[in-house]
Amino acid sequence: MYRDHNNSELNISSLNKKVTLSGWVQKIRDKGFIIWVDLRDRYGITQLVFDSERTSTAVIEQARELGREFVIQVEGQVLERESKNKHMSTGDIEVLVEKLTVLNASEIPPFTIEDKTDGGEDLRMKYRYLDIRRNPVKNKLIFRSKVSMAVRNYLSQQDFVEVETPYLIKSTPEGARDFVVPSRMNAGQFYALPQSPQTFKQLLMVGGLDKYFQIVKCFRDEDLRADRQPEFTQIDCEMTFVEQEDILNTFEGLTKHLLKEINNVEVKAFPRMTYDEAMKTYGNDKPDIRFGMKFGELNSVAQHKDFKVFNEAELVVGIAVPGAASYSRKEIDKLIDWVKRPQVGAKGMVYVKYNEDGTLKSSVDKFYDEADLKAWVEQTHAQPGDLICVLSGDANTTRGQLSALRMEMGNRLGLRKPNEFAPLWVIDFPLLEWDEDTKRYHAMHHPFTSPKAGQIPLLATDPGAVKANAYDLVLNGNEIGGGSIRIHDQKTQALMFDYLGFSKEEAEAQFGFLMKAFTYGAPPHGGIAFGLDRLVAILGGQESIRDFIAFPKNNSGRDIMIDAPAPIDEEQLKELDLKLRS
Repeated sequence: MYRDHNNSELNISSLNKKVTLSGWVQKIRDKGFIIWVDLRDRYGITQLVFDSERTSTAVIEQARELGREFVIQVEGQVLERESKNKHMSTGDIEVLVEKLTVLNASEIPPFTIEDKTDGGEDLRMKYRYLDIRRNPVKNKLIFRSKVSMAVRNYLSQQDFVEVETPYLIKSTPEGARDFVVPSRMNAGQFYALPQSPQTFKQLLMVGGLDKYFQIVKCFRDEDLRADRQPEFTQIDCEMTFVEQEDILNTFEGLTKHLLKEINNVEVKAFPRMTYDEAMKTYGNDKPDIRFGMKFGELNSVAQHKDFKVFNEAELVVGIAVPGAASYSRKEIDKLIDWVKRPQVGAKGMVYVKYNEDGTLKSSVDKFYDEADLKAWVEQTHAQPGDLICVLSGDANTTRGQLSALRMEMGNRLGLRKPNEFAPLWVIDFPLLEWDEDTKRYHAMHHPFTSPKAGQIPLLATDPGAVKANAYDLVLNGNEIGGGSIRIHDQKTQALMFDYLGFSKEEAEAQFGFLMKAFTYGAPPHGGIAFGLDRLVAILGGQESIRDFIAFPKNNSGRDIMIDAPAPIDEEQLKELDLKLRS
């Protein structure tokens, strides 16, 4: 037996017990006549003591050979510590070692295995198995497991059936690029890794399972941004005989359950906001509603003077930043430089200081008088002490730029508190979006999303105006889930493919199996998928998902620990009937 206790279990009630412990050497303090060793495992740390008066010379000499991260087993007696450590669960005791066994020696680690380490991110990712020994990473992985178990328990209690769907599927032209897998037994043909189990979960509903879920890996071969992974995990769900309200109520319940179970937070309100309202009020479709700074549109009160920049803009819009009227000119210039960065792309920023005494001072006083600026105050709902920041230009671009500024100021002012949770349903998305590159409409979500009732005729006359029976769940400014009521009849699905530019032959080749299934009594159905990585990070009070993933890829999509992707052997290429480009 390697151990009879873990390294968090022993306390003052364990005095004089003979115990066997195992773990890694965290720290060694050698005072000559006495040696202390901190022994660590997943559960905690126990202090070991090797005393020249009470420990055999042979064991003392063994202890002097130990190094950090050696794996050892000890047998000894639990004693009361003279200098107690109230910050450790085992801080009242120590173990006087009688027998020491080195189970495995260790090289000197490339970085310190402590909560605050000296290892940079790349180094820690290369030696991820060592990084996992550190509490911040280890605890995040345990936290993720806890969230996953809470999800499974809740959905199982709601009669959802967990079903695994295939990983080797057929490539589809919609959405992001697929990862493709060559087939050795079918030369020149390829599988694709799923971007989601979408069609399979719909087929499960045709199959009559009624409620399905799966915690599933998905894959997208797309250009990577910070904190985005080529493989990610979804909580994928589908239900039959449901309308949008049924889906929203069910998964409000799941979200409430997780917040209570994991964070001991009770959230009652799940406000609903249309896509159009979200874009107009916050500039994006996943607004953080933990704080204000709602957009105030200023066209009607800013385009009547000789200020060419505003007069030529499609949209003039501003926000009131609370308490920022006290900013110096230097601080405001830095803010202007921030919005002009390539990542934001604004050409400049107009500002108005609404001072505590009620006076107004702007960067455009040459063009606007106090009555004009008071109208800006009303439109942005500014209060004395606020700084009104105004951007202008193309409507969609300007809203995105002001949204970025709003989020930045929310961070700077400490308004995005990780221990506060504000969920929000965004509904009534456009069914289609125009793509300038291909000069045609694409499905905003996917081609299986149902239009809102009665709007199918609009597809022929004004396709951009058609609303989808779709919804996103937003938490603290992050989309954590999204779904829709699906098309469940063959004729409507064929019509949708037609409007998306599929020929009948293309639609049959790509989705003929689904269209055929719809001819055998497909029930009305809908569902949702949560991004587990993002959900876990938010519940854990973090913005980054990487440390909640055991073995993440870097920003280039590489696993630098195992050095993947990597070339494959020439013989494998021949077997697959593939050739590398010269």
